[in-house]
Amino acid sequence: MKKSERFWDKTASKYDQVEMKDEQTYINIIKRTKTHLNMSDIVLDYGCGTGLIANEIAEYVKEIHAIDISSNMIEIAEKKAKERNIANISYAHSTIFDERFKKGSLDVILVFHVLHLLEDEHIVLRRMNELLKPGGLLISATPCIGEKLFLKSLLFLAGKVGLVPYTKSFKMRYLVDTIGESDFTNVESDCLKKSSQEYFIVARKI
Repeated sequence: MKKSERFWDKTASKYDQVEMKDEQTYINIIKRTKTHLNMSDIVLDYGCGTGLIANEIAEYVKEIHAIDISSNMIEIAEKKAKERNIANISYAHSTIFDERFKKGSLDVILVFHVLHLLEDEHIVLRRMNELLKPGGLLISATPCIGEKLFLKSLLFLAGKVGLVPYTKSFKMRYLVDTIGESDFTNVESDCLKKSSQEYFIVARKI
């Protein structure tokens, strides 16, 4: 088991409690995401965590494949979906490179609070482009802490002692350009939260 997987497994039981301290940001993400969805869409929620977003948008799409590297997160997400009788989400302890996902099979890929945690965002973005149908959407929310020097330094130190997982200090311009280099065209980009420089970005497969 990788270090990052162990971290998220350990965090899973308290994840919702911590994340809901910033409930307004989640509300904004869900609200904006819904405007880009269709009832016929097949969606992949990459890094779904405890299903905070997948469970809220399920009724607006045909089907959701929700994956996470943490089996504990998946267990919690499945339990919540079952309690709400949500039948069109399949949760799985898996990665974006799972061979069950076929080229050109998805309408939308959601990637919330994940891109800055990846070892190689370029490889993952190319994989997401490969999985999307022509004209498919990549919808993301990513903290760009490279815009905040103090926050960047604080997270670097916290990562060193294992309080937080490895985190990249993106700048918004770099993130938009990197997504574009993976054969996406920008549809929408806006700052969700100034204190953390969290950006909501929608990009369409070229």
